[in-house]
Amino acid sequence: MIFNKDTAEKTAELLLQINAIKLNPGNPFTWASGWKSPIYCDNRLILSFPSIRNYVRDEFAKNIEKQFGKPDVIAGVATGAIGIGILVAESLGLPFVYVRPEAKKHGRQNQVEGFLQKGQNVVVVEDLISTGNSSLLAVEALRNAGANIKGMAAIFTYGFDVAEKNFQNANIDLYTLSNYSNLLNLAVAKKYIPEEDLVTLQEWNVNPMVWRQEE
Repeated sequence: MIFNKDTAEKTAELLLQINAIKLNPGNPFTWASGWKSPIYCDNRLILSFPSIRNYVRDEFAKNIEKQFGKPDVIAGVATGAIGIGILVAESLGLPFVYVRPEAKKHGRQNQVEGFLQKGQNVVVVEDLISTGNSSLLAVEALRNAGANIKGMAAIFTYGFDVAEKNFQNANIDLYTLSNYSNLLNLAVAKKYIPEEDLVTLQEWNVNPMVWRQEE
């Protein structure tokens, strides 16, 4: 996983400011997977704050070129990364496509929507990485369509070990604007959470599948 510490801290603070990320270890959230979690992340909120979405767009555009070279196409993962992906593609002056979770059942039955030629270099934009499974399914769909995947850029990652292994196995480099460890450091320093919550938040990150499942 690739990131810049200053960018990671700045992004984390912006996400906390607009409640795109909420930390509540005393009253955990339940994810769709059934996991109990002391954190909830909804990066779609970024699009409603012009100065913050512009910051995210500019950091993506700058670092995509720096980390992967300028691609031929930007691809967004539906639905969470479509909006920010379009902004990044516009900033870089590049075509944009997006990837559905699965192919449509009607019409042309596309999974990749937009104009994509075989052999084109693509960087995938994602809003959030948890296990990485859904993001890597998008990569697989793009590869099946003939794309050459240069890497993936995401707003935030929980930093799970399983995600790191999944990306290594798929041979995909991942750049993120921010991540869980930088978020926690910033949250304590800026008093978004009391320091005594830090151990609980770190414990969850080590083994999220079983954290508080007995409750």
